[in-house]
Amino acid sequence: MPNTGSLLLLRAEDVRQLLRGKEQEIVGAVRTAYEAHANGRTQLPNSVFLHPPDRLDRRIIALPAWLGAEPPTAGVKWIASFPHNHERGLDRASAVVILNSPDTGAPEAILEGSIISAKRTAASAALAALVLADGHPIRSIGVVGCGPINFEVVRFLTALRPDIETLSVVDHDAGHIERFLRKCAVEFPQLMQRRPTSLEALCRETPLVSFATTAGAPHVPDTVTFPAGATVLHVSLRDLAPATILAVDNVVDDVDHVCRARTSMHLTEEAVGHRRFIRTTLGDVLLGRAPARADARGVTVFSPFGLGILDLAVARLVIDAAPSAGVGMTVESFLPRPWAAPSEQEQIA
Repeated sequence: MPNTGSLLLLRAEDVRQLLRGKEQEIVGAVRTAYEAHANGRTQLPNSVFLHPPDRLDRRIIALPAWLGAEPPTAGVKWIASFPHNHERGLDRASAVVILNSPDTGAPEAILEGSIISAKRTAASAALAALVLADGHPIRSIGVVGCGPINFEVVRFLTALRPDIETLSVVDHDAGHIERFLRKCAVEFPQLMQRRPTSLEALCRETPLVSFATTAGAPHVPDTVTFPAGATVLHVSLRDLAPATILAVDNVVDDVDHVCRARTSMHLTEEAVGHRRFIRTTLGDVLLGRAPARADARGVTVFSPFGLGILDLAVARLVIDAAPSAGVGMTVESFLPRPWAAPSEQEQIA
């Protein structure tokens, strides 16, 4: 029987192996995806949110996308976020990425997606931090939320800026802080670790702050201040109150996408009835169509909704590297025989 189409299957450890030590390459792929999006070479339908009944804090999200880079890539990330998983000793997020042939539409690969999702999120944040710093030195970073996303943010920032010296952390759970700093001591031993006494102290003292929490609504008091020229990576999207958003220089990944799903941007739009508080997108900054900062001494906040094209870009890196690394499993004849092809009975007849 002829092979009607094979499927590449990559497990979490396969994905981890293929991306290990490739922070620069991942950031490059993310940058290319942002630039393609700014140039109109992508398709990004709205993400679809599935909430189990009576469990509004839990969600499963589909992010379909088309990335018109070379080669073009089509696919979808299907990612679950169940914050209470940590009580069971499980990660909050689990995901798969499915890549489809841009020529036939047939599925070509299924990849474990949570590692890809974390790394593309961190690469996006690190890229924004470097670009929006606009040449200013970055010696210290602060993280709010001691989970896997901020751990990857630290990884990518230190890979891109090895001159970073100090890491400050805040989390509502002291156990999370202990575990995070223990892991950081192993992975990033060059960093001096600090534990500010409060969120307010961390924000006041640190010129680069990354928020990656599970907050469902703004929780940072609008009285919190940041240093002159600070950059805030608002990765978790729902930490800052509208009053704070209106007082800063706002850069996003996509205006339409970020102004939905009860993000801080969405709440701010509802409060004021417009989106003029968003200055530009990161893609336009990367392409030189907008300056990195509105004011060198002002506070710039990057709020990325998390675009599916980034998952596709990183997944493409993975599947391109898989054959030479000899990892992954190929499922032969995954697809059915084409209906129009003669069946075995027809051939016998």
